Amino acid sequence: MIGMGEKLLKKTKSLCPECMQVIEANVVEKDGKALIKKECPKHGSFEDVYWSDSELYKRFEKFAEVGEGVENPRTKEQRGCPFDCGICSNHKSHTVLGIIDVTNRCNLRCPICFANAAAAGYVYEPTFEQIKGMLKNLRANRPTPPPAVQFSGGEPTIRDDLPDIVRAAKEAGFWHIEVNTNGIRLAQDLDFVKRLREAGVSTIYLQFDGVTPEPTIKARGADILHLKFKAIENCRKAGLTSMVLVVTLVKGINDDQVGDIIRFAAKNKDIIRCINVQPVSFSGRISQEERERWRITIPDFLKAVEQQTDGQIKESDFYSIPYMMPISRFIDAYTGRKFVKFTCHEHCGAATYVFIEDGRIIPITRFVNVSKLFGLLDSYAEQLKKGGFAVKTRVFARAIKDVPETIDMSKAPKGLNLLKILLNILRTGSYSALAEFHEKALMIGCMHFMDPYNFCQDRVERCAIHYAVPDGRIIPFCSMNSIHRPAVERELGVPLSEWKGPK
Repeated sequence: MIGMGEKLLKKTKSLCPECMQVIEANVVEKDGKALIKKECPKHGSFEDVYWSDSELYKRFEKFAEVGEGVENPRTKEQRGCPFDCGICSNHKSHTVLGIIDVTNRCNLRCPICFANAAAAGYVYEPTFEQIKGMLKNLRANRPTPPPAVQFSGGEPTIRDDLPDIVRAAKEAGFWHIEVNTNGIRLAQDLDFVKRLREAGVSTIYLQFDGVTPEPTIKARGADILHLKFKAIENCRKAGLTSMVLVVTLVKGINDDQVGDIIRFAAKNKDIIRCINVQPVSFSGRISQEERERWRITIPDFLKAVEQQTDGQIKESDFYSIPYMMPISRFIDAYTGRKFVKFTCHEHCGAATYVFIEDGRIIPITRFVNVSKLFGLLDSYAEQLKKGGFAVKTRVFARAIKDVPETIDMSKAPKGLNLLKILLNILRTGSYSALAEFHEKALMIGCMHFMDPYNFCQDRVERCAIHYAVPDGRIIPFCSMNSIHRPAVERELGVPLSEWKGPK
């Protein structure tokens, strides 16, 4: 499968998009891109863009971190990855973010959606007690229970009992609770927003495709941008202080709005803490011509950021998600507690932090020597493994002395005491310490979830975002949406014609 002018980057396994069987695949370098190529004995060959920049692919490859999974897998290895998801003993990352779909009903019919009742033909809506069971199951992960959960759908705000569900998550021990929404009900029902805040919601995860109506009309089938703005305003009025703009990025639809979305977030920094860009993934059959027209990958996004911010944020300011691991290793060693470990695959996502000062966007890399800082943290973690109170005291004293040398305060935003915030995070590893940092910073991230055309088993095995389902399984994001969702929802679903509403 390696053709003329191609260089093998890695061997992996993938899916045949027709019969959904596991087949061998190669990721190859050709014409400056990383392509995934595979051939099914029954349905022929398939090719797709894995990463649109092979040099960036190789840079991110250096950030690889392989985790240790969970001590209590819920399923056994029988059919092999990705059919044993639940998660099985072969899985290499623990759950960092748990997701629970509380319904597949929705008040929109988005052309690009893979998870709604209208498309599926049935309603999937777990009971409140089932949801409590899924929360308990997620928190039972050992040795590291997930700190964060997201309620998704469908459109979760359709459920009137959503505040009770949020409260149940708080009672189950989750630090961070997100609601994934299109914003329609939040725009129309301020009292409901207040109820969510009072119940303990941490972040509203707002679907946001652009700052002009056109992308929303094309992606969502309706001009609802004014409702997005109203939802943001209602969250302010309700006293919520954290929203994430969630951008489904499609080539030719909204990839020209990346810079404008960043500037919009910067102007609304008082409430917007993050932009999370998700390059479109495809459900169902789609021709190669259509995939080439709409497919966009992480490098495309990073280049768009640099171009559309006039270089204020550069491609080189972004790092792979596992690059954060030295923080986790230090907190583990210093506190003696298991901190979450971001061991998702190095090609799953990219992120950076920026700060806003007088309208200027200042990436953290402009005033922090990140590689030097993380090198120090890893060396401290090694010293802490020796144990003993004296070692802890000595190491932290070294950190107080050495860490300031990695920060150039002359280039930092005025009034930002990053050293104090950072040392507090390292000392405690607490949610409040992390929240203080995120109140000051704006995170810009990109996670490219897979579909059957670009599916890579290596990535699934290290996924850290997992769905909980009522039967006790915990399923990695991309295998859930590529393989398992129809069977999971059909088992508990009710045909649309028979649905009589929530019980």
